[in-house]
Amino acid sequence: MFFSDKTVKLPMHPLRVRHLPQTYLRWLMALIVVVSVWTIAPAAHAYNNPDLLPDHPTNVIDLANELTNVQEEALSEDLSKFETETGWKLRVLTQNDRTPGTAVKQFWGLDNKSVLLVADPRGGNLLNFSVGDEYYPLLSRTFWIELQTRFGNQFFVRDNGGDQSILQALESVKGCLRQGGCSVVPGLPREQWILTLVTSTLGGVICGFAAQPRKEGQVFAWQWALIFSPLWGILFLAFGIGPVVTRTSEWLPLFRNVAGFAIGALVAFLAPSFVRSSTSET
Repeated sequence: MFFSDKTVKLPMHPLRVRHLPQTYLRWLMALIVVVSVWTIAPAAHAYNNPDLLPDHPTNVIDLANELTNVQEEALSEDLSKFETETGWKLRVLTQNDRTPGTAVKQFWGLDNKSVLLVADPRGGNLLNFSVGDEYYPLLSRTFWIELQTRFGNQFFVRDNGGDQSILQALESVKGCLRQGGCSVVPGLPREQWILTLVTSTLGGVICGFAAQPRKEGQVFAWQWALIFSPLWGILFLAFGIGPVVTRTSEWLPLFRNVAGFAIGALVAFLAPSFVRSSTSET
């Protein structure tokens, strides 16, 4: 076999000739897009408008007009007295379309012992809180969430007004700080008490059904009541009694929940007797 001195170039496959440049082109375009996003896109900055700040010292900036002039002056004075008394700094900002943004931080000198209540009706909840780190040992994060949902929800604001939402939330915070902290928000709203009454009664019904006699001559099936005790105990003690005793010292809601548990248990326990009596009469 003889070899030629000339180099023989084999032709590439036609498909490869067409598709390789397109693949590189796609990668190049993707790289250009990523680089443009990183370098061309403007950096996000927090909103800052100090022109909306008042020209005099105050603890309340009411841009959304949630408070009357009398309420605003009284609240500002009350927050100053509270700060002098306890050392805790509470400030209030209401805003709607206009907001000073981060300018309030320097205006009020907010630090780890400060709480900024921001009332903004544009969201689903009126109240928002910016909380300093030194508050959390006394008032946990769940406290602030409960405070927001109780006084800032749309139903409370509709029935009581935005001013009462702000004032009552601040009163809860001040009361808890004066007594050295709270695990929950003080006070028992009617809706929450009704829920505790329902769970107490349901726990009683389960206990009564479990305790029904199942043997001849048996009066009370305490074994079955004990087996189901985790269920009715959680409903009665954890969801029925616990929220009441931790939020209020009044005895009437507690008495009603205990009575609801007892009535539910008695009705469920005696239900078979009523059924047998009806059947016998028939």
